[in-house]
Order: sequence, then structure tokens, then C-alpha cells
Amino acid sequence: MSAQTIKTLTDPAFLTALLVGIAVFATMMTLLPAFGGNPLKNRMKAVALERDELRAKQRARLVAEADRRSRGLREQQSTGMRRVVERLDLRRLLADENTVRQLKTAGFRGQNPMTQFLFFRLVLPFVGLGLAAVYIFGLGVMEDKPMMIRVFACIGAAYAGFYAPIVYVTNRASKRKESIKRAWPDALDLMLICVESGMSIEAAMRKVAEEIGSQSVELAEEFVLTTAELSYLQERRQAYENLAERTGLEPVKSVTQALIQAERYGTPVAHALRVLSSESRDARMTEAEKKAAALPPKLTVPMILFFLPVLFAIILGPAGIQLSQNGGFFGDQPQSSATE
Repeated sequence: MSAQTIKTLTDPAFLTALLVGIAVFATMMTLLPAFGGNPLKNRMKAVALERDELRAKQRARLVAEADRRSRGLREQQSTGMRRVVERLDLRRLLADENTVRQLKTAGFRGQNPMTQFLFFRLVLPFVGLGLAAVYIFGLGVMEDKPMMIRVFACIGAAYAGFYAPIVYVTNRASKRKESIKRAWPDALDLMLICVESGMSIEAAMRKVAEEIGSQSVELAEEFVLTTAELSYLQERRQAYENLAERTGLEPVKSVTQALIQAERYGTPVAHALRVLSSESRDARMTEAEKKAAALPPKLTVPMILFFLPVLFAIILGPAGIQLSQNGGFFGDQPQSSATE
């Protein structure tokens, strides 16, 4: 049975069909978002649902203050992942404040993403170890290697499974922060225009969320959530601090601090937004200049490897062809005539 399995897995026809199937699946997954409708509308719908959830949480908090013995929210039936996480106390072992902050920065809010993150960190090492053991020992892929190397390969697969959720969350947080960072100066300009026209901060953020959604859905989502928190939280300062914590960007933190100071001391918001908008645009221009200045060193190696050989071939090619036709550098010397 094992020999037949190995023969089937090493069959070129089977491998070709498997690769074609994987390519077709990847193509379908790539083209699927194009037929999934407007992503901005879907994200806005998700934000509306989250706003309703935030409103429900606020009402539940008010009820809890009136009757602290009410435990209705805690008596909900737990899912399978939550039961495993709570039974093994994974939150205390694998999670800390940095993990919660990273999940918020990646766009995962609430208890369910944390539960799924901890569950996958528990399960994926065993999955990686099992797959590596079947691939190495079951199929005999590394038969010529020593036993210790095969064991270390299995352990490495388990470690990869353990850190795979962290890598996924980190990559998603980086992409999300980059999207917000690109659209932030334009959002500040729009907010400045709205505030100078007489709109409040809540109305300005709501309007900017509608306009900036085509450029950055993530930033529009953050503005909508901040507007909801400004409406329902007791302290407006907490809403601004939550915005800075969810984004994890220094420009956003500077703006939130300016808004907090304006709320506390009554300073003009438009002036602070004008200064911060100018600073954000200067920072973006400086970053673009840094990238432009770093291009010559990065292009040195590609030019040596790809451009110079082609240039030498174009310049010296005709001369080499002519020399080969003439028989080399010296060519065929004409024989001297016979002496008289």
C-alpha cells in the first residue's frame, strides 16, 4: 500500500493534475472578490453591525450598573473554541497586552478573534507536526538523511505552525497601517474643510468616512467607529484614544492628542488640524524623497547583472562578428610574391 501510494504521488501525470488543480483554485480565489460586490459597501455594512453591537454593549453596561448581580451576558452558551481556550486557560499563557493591541491594529476586535487566535496557536503546531511526520516518515521523503535531521524538521514544522497566526496577524496589521497612512493626509484635509465650514467633529468624521472610503476602506471604518464611540461613550477622550490605539500610527496619535486638548481647553480645532495636515503631507513627501534617494544603490546590482551585459553585446557584437569573418585579429595575411 505504501509503495503504491509513493508511486502515485511521484507519478508525473498525478503531479501535473495536482498543480493544475491548485492553479485553477488560486485563479478562482483571486477572481472571486471581483464578483463579490462593492467591498466598501460590505465593510460599511460590517461597521453598521458593529455599531449596533457597541450600542447593545453600552445598554448592557448601563443595566449592569443598575443591577451588578445580573450576569446575562456571561451565561451565553460557549462555542467549542471558547470552551477549549477557557478550559486550558490559554489567555493567560499565550496572550498579553501586546497581543490584544496587535489584533486591534489588524482590524480584529472583540472576544471571538482573540479566541480563534489562541485556538489556532494551540492546534496548528500539532497539525504541522502531523503533516511533517507523514511527509517525512510515512512517504520516506528524507530517507537518506539522518534521524536527527528528520526529527528536527518535524519540530521545525511544529514551530512554524505555532508562529503562523502571529505572522498572519502581523502582516495584516502592516497592510492595514500602510493603507491608513497613505490616506491620512487627505482625510485630514477633508476634515479641516468640514470643520472650517461649521460642522462638528462627529459630522466631519462621518462625512470624511463617506468620501475617503474609495481610497482606504480601513480608515473609513475607523472614522465610523470613532463617531459611534463619541456618541455613546461617557468620555470623549476615550473615543480618541481608542482611535489611536486601533490604528497604531504616530500621525493619528498626534491628531487625537490635539483633539483631546481642544476638547479640554477649548482651543480652535481648525488651527490644530491645519498644522497637523501640513506636517502629515511633509512627512509623506519626506518618505517619498527617502525612497527616491535609495533607488540608485538598489539599481546598481540589477544594472551590473542585466543592463551591462546587453550593452556590451550590442557594442562589441558587430566587431566580434566582423573579426570572426576575417579569421581573427590578424586574419589571413597575403602571401608575399616570389622574389625576382
